[in-house]
Amino acid sequence: MTSLAELVPTRGELREMVRLATPVVVAQVGLMTMGVVDTAMVGRVSADAIAATALGHIYWSNLFLFGLGLLLVLDPVVSQAVGARDSAAVRRGVQRGVVLAVCSTLVMSMALWGGEGFFRRLHQPPGVVPVTGAVLRLLIPGVLPSFLFVVARQSLQAMGRSKAVVASIVGANLLNVVLNWALIYGHLGAPALGAEGSAISTSICRWLSLAIIVVVDFDVLRPTLRPWDSASLAATPLWRMVRLGLPIAFQQWLEVAVFAAGGLVIGTFGAAALAAHEIVLNLAATTFMVPVGVSAAAAAMVGRAIGREDIVAARRDAVAALVVGVGFMLVATLLFTGIPAAIAGRFATDPAVIAMSVALLPIAGIFQVFDGIQAVSAGVLRGTGDTRVPMLLHLGGFWGVGIPLSLFLCFGLGLGPRGVWWGYVGSLVVVALLQGGRLRWRFQQDIKRLHLDETQEHEIVALD
Repeated sequence: MTSLAELVPTRGELREMVRLATPVVVAQVGLMTMGVVDTAMVGRVSADAIAATALGHIYWSNLFLFGLGLLLVLDPVVSQAVGARDSAAVRRGVQRGVVLAVCSTLVMSMALWGGEGFFRRLHQPPGVVPVTGAVLRLLIPGVLPSFLFVVARQSLQAMGRSKAVVASIVGANLLNVVLNWALIYGHLGAPALGAEGSAISTSICRWLSLAIIVVVDFDVLRPTLRPWDSASLAATPLWRMVRLGLPIAFQQWLEVAVFAAGGLVIGTFGAAALAAHEIVLNLAATTFMVPVGVSAAAAAMVGRAIGREDIVAARRDAVAALVVGVGFMLVATLLFTGIPAAIAGRFATDPAVIAMSVALLPIAGIFQVFDGIQAVSAGVLRGTGDTRVPMLLHLGGFWGVGIPLSLFLCFGLGLGPRGVWWGYVGSLVVVALLQGGRLRWRFQQDIKRLHLDETQEHEIVALD
């Protein structure tokens, strides 16, 4: 029986959680900022240019999200090896991450190359599709550095190193503004390339992000990459990593897709409703970056504790993550429900958009805490190596409950866009309860470290 004292995190553990989570939050917000800047700067060129940029970013994001989720398998693999002081396993884990990044790059690059045909089949505007195709092809050179950046970032987080992440994102954002200015509008002797210039800038900046994180922490990364371990190419351990990572990828996609589906439904209620939906969704996505950061930190800290066979510390780390992540989301709840009109007025001038935003913001505020619980719980479970069941819980909560509930409330009860958002609340409450229950059950088990190189019967993966 676990005593209450064993669950109370120390000040040091809380500080470490905040220290590791902060760079992830900055990185996620920085990536969002880069997309916003691209859209704003291309928007001065033409409607077709901004539409092509928007379609390109949507297509890229959905492809990249899946590869990103696959690479998050590095959280338990590397952090547990770090906790066990198993340098050989750390090296093989990072090198296998590189292999998965290269494979993901090949698949995503082919999908980007065929993007123009995809949008033609969807009957997108004829004037936009060719530009979108050019944008997607110009984004291909940035795929490999993007995935390698994730490998470096997740590996460094697992080792407790995160100083390079902020520097890389800040540097990339600054360069992106300069290159956009030159390549979109035709300054500094460059031709005016419009949306295509923004895509070139984005690819260059992704290489810069990778270069900064590698240079700043090269002393830490070099032992994990050299010498190359031939065992890192062994098929069976690689396949085990894929088996662990694919549920994470699906889990992330399931959550994003349910919000995208809601947007399609709300779009049927007119431009004002859709604009309000986008405003509130962007605000909710911004606050969500904090539990995302805490989730990553939790995966690293819990994984290290399991690696050194300190299950008591792993429990405290889990509690610390919930305190930090959910505590912040409670503040977001108070803001969204307390001053919705003041917030909406900052993002819109149209009275209809403001009115709908004011109606949706308190609903978004209600699910903030539950969103924090499910995100942090998923990160903790990932740190233990538990990925398949959390993915199934996401599937049941978001698609088994959220989508049907949103449609019923929206059309069946006539609540319109508010019904869609109340459906989000219902799904997040269910997912939070399920993931929280899974987390409680998991820590009542005998959690062992992952051993990818051992025989199948000794592989420790939380499956059932």
